[in-house]
Amino acid sequence: MVANSANTSQSKVRQVARIEQAAHGLAERMPELMLEAARISHTVTHGVHGRRRAGPGETFWQFRQYEQNDSATLIDWRRTASAHHVYVREREWEAAHTVWLWPDLSPSMDFQSTLSPTSKRDRALVLMLALSELLVRGGERVGLLGLTNPTASRRATARLAETLIAHEDSEVLTTGLPPQARISRFSGTVLISDFLDPLDKIGEAIKRLAGDQISGHLVQVLDPIEESLSFEGRMEFIEPEHGERWIGDRVENLREAYREKLEAHRRGLREIANRIGWSFMVHHTDRPATEPMLSLIARMQESNGRRPA
Repeated sequence: MVANSANTSQSKVRQVARIEQAAHGLAERMPELMLEAARISHTVTHGVHGRRRAGPGETFWQFRQYEQNDSATLIDWRRTASAHHVYVREREWEAAHTVWLWPDLSPSMDFQSTLSPTSKRDRALVLMLALSELLVRGGERVGLLGLTNPTASRRATARLAETLIAHEDSEVLTTGLPPQARISRFSGTVLISDFLDPLDKIGEAIKRLAGDQISGHLVQVLDPIEESLSFEGRMEFIEPEHGERWIGDRVENLREAYREKLEAHRRGLREIANRIGWSFMVHHTDRPATEPMLSLIARMQESNGRRPA
């Protein structure tokens, strides 16, 4: 019993040390990650706010011909005087949209092979920070799921980064599954993870977040070697969450079965997303971060276009 107690204490000490080391590492890397996120957000220049439809707002959108149900106060008399028809002035709908962001910072996201210039964790953080910058620039509100209130402040991205540093070891970020949270109607959610947990657990977690008129987007971030299993010979694999080990002989013989299992898991993820009307995409860390950003923007614009005025 004494030996077991000592082992438990040593395990807790190692866990605390690992958490402290990870927190310090994130704090040291955050300025670099913020610069990379800013570079990506500037590269993706067209933004995400373009709803391009009529509604309450201050920005002029277009003139159109007067219709029977239009109020006379909408008529633009100057434009009408220079034409043969009566015209009304429409403004672009500018109601702010709240988008909840969640990056998976669990141990499995620390993985980085020689085929990639960055870890899954750092790529998830860069994508989240860049997306936050674009959203706020477009007039949207952003928040960290389970950690912050939504804000449209110009310092929103910096505040999210500070919150991530302060809560790097929080269960909200490190369990591998998005936290339970109450999301109001017409909000959006972007979840960035490797999504390698069992499908039933992922499905339950996402189902709790999904609701009426809530749009969602799942971004699966994988290292290229996780896709290809391009190892040869005898290899030892270590499970990052609990440290379990497994040694495989002639790993190349397992490659086909592994790929089939990974693809089956991915089909399950797509089915989970499709059932609730969310989108799903895959991003590999050896590819530019701008690629998933452009795809996300297009999908978010489509989701916003389906929202009622």
